[in-house]
Amino acid sequence: AFHQTMDPEIFLYPLPYEYYENYKVRKYGFHGTSHKYVSARMAELLGKKPEEVNVITCHLGNGASLAAVKGGKCYNTSMGFTPLAGIMMGTRSGDIDPACISFIMNKTGMTAEETINVLNKKSGFLGVTGISSDARDIEAAYNQGNEKAILSRKMYAHRLAQTIGSYYVELGHVDAIVFTAGLGENDANVRAEALDVVKEALGIEYEAELNAKSRG
Repeated sequence: AFHQTMDPEIFLYPLPYEYYENYKVRKYGFHGTSHKYVSARMAELLGKKPEEVNVITCHLGNGASLAAVKGGKCYNTSMGFTPLAGIMMGTRSGDIDPACISFIMNKTGMTAEETINVLNKKSGFLGVTGISSDARDIEAAYNQGNEKAILSRKMYAHRLAQTIGSYYVELGHVDAIVFTAGLGENDANVRAEALDVVKEALGIEYEAELNAKSRG
């Protein structure tokens, strides 16, 4: 329900309009309770009311979504019609070229349902590394110099940064970027890697030592 404040130009897909009218195909978003709570809590920490601040909230767990929260209301969010959309996740691909689906089907002989199952359950960190969907396993492999683990972390950081950057532009100004959920709270490297991509362009500063010590 938190995401229902998005405007039509944000939640509609550029598909034949009848698909929205007849089948309600549109962006819905997920993790609304989390985004609502942490954006309000951030406003409280800033000593302001939710309607006085703009916040980008990053709910980063095995499933992950971001939200642009403008004056206490959701302006945009990364998940869409289903939780498959947005950034890469533990086992989900996130956004890809839709034509990849029919291409993969033709090459492998899989059905559409089987292909979507791969995008949901065998992609993301698991798909890229072939190791695990668990960020702790990826971190261990990363520290051992595993090339695919290193690649997956770079991919994750850039997809996070792309979404943060686009939301920063849409909001006009941002009072805070909030990280929450399993990776967001506990993985200092994920936070740093994403912010390092965008900090120069967006003028973001953060305390590296404090980030390394802090769970959230």
